[in-house]
Amino acid sequence: MRVKSTDLQNAFGKYLSLLEKEDIIITKNGRSVAKLLRYNESDYFLVHEESKNYKTKKRISYEEYMDLVDSSDQRYELINGEIYLLASPSFKHQVVVNEIAWHFNNYFRGKSCRSLTSPFDVRLFGFATKFEEDPNVVQPDVVVICDLDKVNEANKYEGIPTLVVEVLSPSTKGKDMVTKLNLYMKSGVSEYWVVNLENKSILQYSFSPERDIDSLKILGEEDTIESSAFAGLKISLGDIFAEI
Repeated sequence: MRVKSTDLQNAFGKYLSLLEKEDIIITKNGRSVAKLLRYNESDYFLVHEESKNYKTKKRISYEEYMDLVDSSDQRYELINGEIYLLASPSFKHQVVVNEIAWHFNNYFRGKSCRSLTSPFDVRLFGFATKFEEDPNVVQPDVVVICDLDKVNEANKYEGIPTLVVEVLSPSTKGKDMVTKLNLYMKSGVSEYWVVNLENKSILQYSFSPERDIDSLKILGEEDTIESSAFAGLKISLGDIFAEI
């Protein structure tokens, strides 16, 4: 149906009702200037398989995410209203995670901060003031938390990690290098390591108090990574990748 803009202004309610039957093209001075389409709210969502590029049909609530988690034996993450299925890590992935975790455990023994490995839910909320306003749930490969009081009675952590480590796999590169990078940065994380098994390198991001990238270092197998958040925490990349 084609209607004049003046008619639309005078009888908007009528044309909204007509949208149930057909689209409406709005004309002005004899020319088509706009089109009204019926809006259909999707009542389902799709889970991102890590190796695919599916798009969700709607933003998923934390309650819907928990319904999925509680009804499944799989592991999921919730980022920006989208759900990601976590694939089982490879042997090399686990070897590298264990090596980094071993160094971290030695460094943090007796200190006020704690190093943990996946699976462990980290609840983040970006620039929002509380989790309910922007709920995100991730399971980093290795995480260092210093605000241990943010672990509640249900053993859920809802704080700001100081250091996060993600080990890339072919199916998670985009999420870890873009989606999670932005989430960690805007959530107030101080430091983020992205470990690449293929070329045995690490991207080391340091974030400013204003939640922006302060520095980026690209380290190779011959280098030693030194934490920007924790003085004296350093690991030779040769050690990290020695067993793969």
